[in-house]
Amino acid sequence: MESIRYSNLLINFTSEFSPLWNDKGAGSDNPVSFWRPVPSSDFLNGFFPLGDLAISGYGNVNKQRIVAVVSNAAGSQQDKALSAPVEYELVWKDSGSNAHSNGAIWRPIPPEGYVALGLVCGIGHDKPSRNAIRCVRANLVIASYISDLIWNDQGSGAHADFSAWNITPPGAASGEAYFSAGTFVGANSYTQPATHVAAYSLRIQLPQTVNTAPPAPALPGYRQPSPFEAAHITHTCEIPWFTVKDPNLRPIEQLRISPTYRLERTDRYVLVGFGHNKTSVNQTFKWTATRGENGGKSETLAQTTAIEVGGEWQFNLWGSSIKFSAKLSKSLTHTETSSSGWTSSTAFEIAAAVPANKAVAVYLIQSDYRLLRKNGTQVATDVSYTDGDSVYWSEYPPTKDCQVVCTPLPPTR
Repeated sequence: MESIRYSNLLINFTSEFSPLWNDKGAGSDNPVSFWRPVPSSDFLNGFFPLGDLAISGYGNVNKQRIVAVVSNAAGSQQDKALSAPVEYELVWKDSGSNAHSNGAIWRPIPPEGYVALGLVCGIGHDKPSRNAIRCVRANLVIASYISDLIWNDQGSGAHADFSAWNITPPGAASGEAYFSAGTFVGANSYTQPATHVAAYSLRIQLPQTVNTAPPAPALPGYRQPSPFEAAHITHTCEIPWFTVKDPNLRPIEQLRISPTYRLERTDRYVLVGFGHNKTSVNQTFKWTATRGENGGKSETLAQTTAIEVGGEWQFNLWGSSIKFSAKLSKSLTHTETSSSGWTSSTAFEIAAAVPANKAVAVYLIQSDYRLLRKNGTQVATDVSYTDGDSVYWSEYPPTKDCQVVCTPLPPTR
């Protein structure tokens, strides 16, 4: 798949791993094995892991788990996105256990201006190679939380206690996604640490294309116009595969078939009301309109794909060691200007003061959203939203003499 680029950092994914160490024979209450991500495919030449993978059990994780790998973008010589660690600090070793082989956990020490995104497992008690992983420039990542327990060495007999924990990113900012690389952090106790020096997640922007808005309708005469103007695709947003729960594809298939998804927003003007003042004095026309979501389809989209159009979303993707949070741009979802929120539909009154012998047509913009796979097939259902904060009117003859006022209706009991 094509790499995701954030500044001069390239991000891709691998489902291939090489075994490092497991605790067979140690007598731990729970089994564990540690694996090194392998960017072995030709198109991943020059990519590195950000840390190692820790899993419960001894099963083969190849083609069963997915983690992130990274590379410097070509031509970025100054302020490189990645750097090798300057040293490793020993966190824990299995001395005293009855494991069939020796194992140790190390913390990469990053150079100034860079951070490590997880811990590394050594083969035996030897220090890992500095080329085993890469550290990332600090302004390309986001400080993260320590979440669920992966493993601890209780019952192993090791001289020191150790526990391994997953990393979870904070809630994403508008137009961005934050995601863990699939690495782990560890502590010399069985208690969940509040913070950790290597608890960071990657961050990316959700690329958005904004096209020309549909032309505003012009009232050509005194006849009532069509209720719907022509629709135009005005916004397109690319969403990475790991933020979408595809009902028809497993994560490993998503990575191969649809590494990105496309959310399209199609806008059109919808007629709210038409009034023709055939008298010789000013006349007021009134209509009731609704702002917000139409039909409750965003709940269906969220249940099917997990995507929350009007807010931040996250879920546990089976087969992926990646944890994420994502949020669509406010300009894409109207939440930059909306006064009522996405799922709450509210009624309001539009009143137009129309001069003598004039006609007026009042419109709102309706936005329809649909989610598409890489091959153009649609996922789930369309979602529709009416922007009640942008009222447009057209007059005939066109002089802009009409006065249009919007008033919230009192809530129904």
